[in-house]
Amino acid sequence: MPLALLALAVGAFGLGTTEFVMMGLLPDVADDLGISIPTAGHLVSAYALGVVIGAPLLAAVTARMSRRKVLIGLMGLFVVGNAASAFAPGEYALLAARFVSGLPHGAFFGVGAVVATGMVAPERKARSVSLMFLGLTLANIAGVPVATLMGQHLGWRATFLGVSAIGLAAIASLALLIPHDHTQAPRVGLRGEVAALRSLPVWLALGTTVAGFGALFAAYSYITPMLTDAAGYADSSVTVLLALFGVGATAGNLLGGRLADHSLRGTLFGGLTSLVVVLALFPVLMSTQWSAALAVVLLGTAAFVTGSPLQLMVMEKASAAPSLASSANQAAFNLANAGGAWIGGLALAAGLGVTSPALTGAGLAVLGLGVAAVATAVDRRRVAAAPAGRERVIATHLPEQAEAVRH
Repeated sequence: MPLALLALAVGAFGLGTTEFVMMGLLPDVADDLGISIPTAGHLVSAYALGVVIGAPLLAAVTARMSRRKVLIGLMGLFVVGNAASAFAPGEYALLAARFVSGLPHGAFFGVGAVVATGMVAPERKARSVSLMFLGLTLANIAGVPVATLMGQHLGWRATFLGVSAIGLAAIASLALLIPHDHTQAPRVGLRGEVAALRSLPVWLALGTTVAGFGALFAAYSYITPMLTDAAGYADSSVTVLLALFGVGATAGNLLGGRLADHSLRGTLFGGLTSLVVVLALFPVLMSTQWSAALAVVLLGTAAFVTGSPLQLMVMEKASAAPSLASSANQAAFNLANAGGAWIGGLALAAGLGVTSPALTGAGLAVLGLGVAAVATAVDRRRVAAAPAGRERVIATHLPEQAEAVRH
């Protein structure tokens, strides 16, 4: 694998750290700014809103630029947003800074996935994407806990200065390692990029992302009360257990990348099915401490097995303009974050029990399987309906991607 993938992973590490660290800093930020914790929670939403808006917007407006320059520019915006967060004088300035910090998130992963797959042989595309995402999963193991401790001992502003330093390291890595000869975007322009999103297969792939990762966040958003109220863990143990989730996510991400290079759809269906099983077993697994710890690891593994296949599927469905579609998939991921947490919260509010969000997540994963099945049927119908005299390449993945139906 090219060393340039390390530069993408460094950027992903910074993005993952700043996205999730705010959850651990909310009490400190609230006390310092004199606001309530629920009000401080809007800072999490501001970042997510920035991702949803910035992912397709920045990918579209930079469609005709060198992808290398785009990646460096996006990390520059990331540094500006986090530095502004560190020096924000009040609540509203911090809200704006968090929004700016979120703007480059989706576009970086979207454009980065296109660059990563362009630097490797076709049979290694999924693994290249998984190595970029490795920075995101490692952020949950090391970046977020370290940044949280930094904020608790040095002040929350020091955390964002530290994240800005990671961004500067990512810029240096990108400038040094990303080659010029693999980064020029095709001259499709804004209209061509937007046209790529009109395809039904693209929307079905995005829908699978929303449902599949919505299943994850329906449960993960409420993992702390499950671990403390159902499994009986002390509050002080939760940080270690969340690091176990990061371990599982890292393993699932690497496994999914390797498996998807052999069968993209098989890996996707296998991952979603595993997610259904794990979430359905949560009420049982949360009954003892050892099985609860196992459940946390299995949740991360099952969910992130699907990460690389979903990213690659969206890119293949919009092959004429993959940057915008790939970035839109990151926006879909954040919609899944917000939507899954909301749906899981409805189950809790209805008094269905502390583990009920996991069961709602299992239902969402079943929905994801259904959407993926519809996408498969649409692909097969399009192949069967290919005009006579033309070659129709099946848009799944190697070795299926090499298969063609000749009429």
